[in-house]
Amino acid sequence: MPLTTSTADSDPVDGPVGTSGPADRPSDDRTLEERLGHRFADADLLELALRHRSWCSEHGGVPSNERLEFLGDAVLGVVVTDHLYRAEPLRPEGVLARCRAELVNATALADVARGIDLGASLRLGRGEDLTGGRAKTSILADALEALIGAVYLDGGVAAATTVIEQLFGGRIAEVLRGAVDSDAKSRLQELAAQVGGEPPRYRLTEEGPEHEKRFTAQVEVAGCAGTGTGRTKKEAEQTAARAAAAQLLARLGAPGDTAGGGTPGESAGGGTPGETESTTPVDHFTTGGPRA
Repeated sequence: MPLTTSTADSDPVDGPVGTSGPADRPSDDRTLEERLGHRFADADLLELALRHRSWCSEHGGVPSNERLEFLGDAVLGVVVTDHLYRAEPLRPEGVLARCRAELVNATALADVARGIDLGASLRLGRGEDLTGGRAKTSILADALEALIGAVYLDGGVAAATTVIEQLFGGRIAEVLRGAVDSDAKSRLQELAAQVGGEPPRYRLTEEGPEHEKRFTAQVEVAGCAGTGTGRTKKEAEQTAARAAAAQLLARLGAPGDTAGGGTPGESAGGGTPGETESTTPVDHFTTGGPRA
C-alpha cells in the first residue's frame, strides 16, 4: 500500500507536536504505518493513538487514545458520508444512512482493524492483554477511530481521506451492492412486512460454561427458517436472520438486493426498473486540517 506522508509546510493543527522521528519508533509501529498507508511525521500521535486506558492506568495515568477516538469518529463519519453522497446520487437519504451504518459500526471497524493487525500494536494493560483484549471488537474499533484521528492531525483531511478510502474501499463497494448486512434482524423484519407475513419469531438456546457460552438462534418467517450460532445472543440472532433473509430474498427473486431496501426489481436508487446509477469517480475535498 503506498504511503502518504505529511510535510513540514502542512497547515498547523491543534494537538501535541512530537519530536520523535521514523528512526525512533518500534519496528511494529513502522509495519503498522505501512499497512495503514501513512507515515507519521509526528510519531507521538501514533503512540497516543495506540494507548488503551488500561495501559495508561499502569503507567502513571498518562493520556489515553480516547480523545483521538472522539476526533476520529467524526472524521470517519464525514469522509464516508461524503463518499456515499457523491458516489450514489440516486439513492435516498434512508438508504444512504443504512449504508453508512454498515460501514462505521463497531463490528465493521474491528474487521478493518484486524485486516491491518492493529491489535498487535496496541498498548494494553496486563490484565486486558491476558483476557484477549487485542482481539476484542470494542477495543479494536475504538483504536481504529483513534488512529484515523491521529492521521487527520498529522496530515489533514487529504491524508485521512486517502487512508479511509484505502482501508474501507472494498467494504464500501460490498455495502453498495448489498453484499454486507450487519443489521440482518432489521432487514428481515422489513422483508416480512414486504410480503405481508407475521414478524420473525426467534428461539434461543445456550450451552457451555459461563465464560465460554455459545448461543444458537433459530428464526422462522413467512415459511423460511434460519439458524445461527455465536458467542453472544445478538451474534447468533443476526446470523440466523441473515440466513432467513437470504432464503426470503431468493423466493422474491432479488437475492442480491439487500442494500437498497426497495421492492423486488426496483433499482437501488429507488427509480424505475433498468435505471442505472452514476459511477462518476468521487472528487473529495482536499483542504488541510483545523488551523491553530
